[in-house]
Amino acid sequence: MHPNPVFHTKDAQTNLAWARERAFGVLAISGADGPWMSHIPFLLEDDGTWLWLHLLRSNPIARALKDGPVPARVAVSGPDSYVSPDWYEVPDQVPTWNYVAVHLTGMLELLPHEELHPLLDRQSKLFEDRLLPKTPWTTGKMSDGVMDRMMRAIVPCRMQVTGIDGTWKLNQNKPDDVRLRAADQVEAFGQGTDLALLAALMRAADGQG
Repeated sequence: MHPNPVFHTKDAQTNLAWARERAFGVLAISGADGPWMSHIPFLLEDDGTWLWLHLLRSNPIARALKDGPVPARVAVSGPDSYVSPDWYEVPDQVPTWNYVAVHLTGMLELLPHEELHPLLDRQSKLFEDRLLPKTPWTTGKMSDGVMDRMMRAIVPCRMQVTGIDGTWKLNQNKPDDVRLRAADQVEAFGQGTDLALLAALMRAADGQG
């Protein structure tokens, strides 16, 4: 996370809302031979106290949890982009990278296997609801026995969230006119919706959170 406090002015609820909306991040724990990481979709409770996920049973993180809960962190990335110094249209600038990232820290633990199916139903509902009016997919569409066989390969987990930090690095340290010019160029040269979103966030950033 960037150390400049001007990029850390969002409150906990704003950071949680961002992470909840993205619902995908990098889970990391300290492993025997260095950091162990896994890219995961997740659910985050409305009050931000619990984060729910599942892992392949063969994942080293899942195996480590057999000995009990472990400290963990989930890094949730937002849009990001290179920012050229030329885009500010003022002298003596240097290249930088703008981005949004939220880190959630806590204790990760395994859950009983009987909690896996309800967790998968909740996860699929979250994402299927975003695709409406498409008829939502549900696990009930699976053939008899297929879902049970597939679930043998994964395990349910949850993390009690005890720490929240967010970096919203959007040129808040620049004058408004300079930041807005850079945002226009990010959007003009960007590819895809994430960079358009980043440009919109840059325009809305005022250095006050």
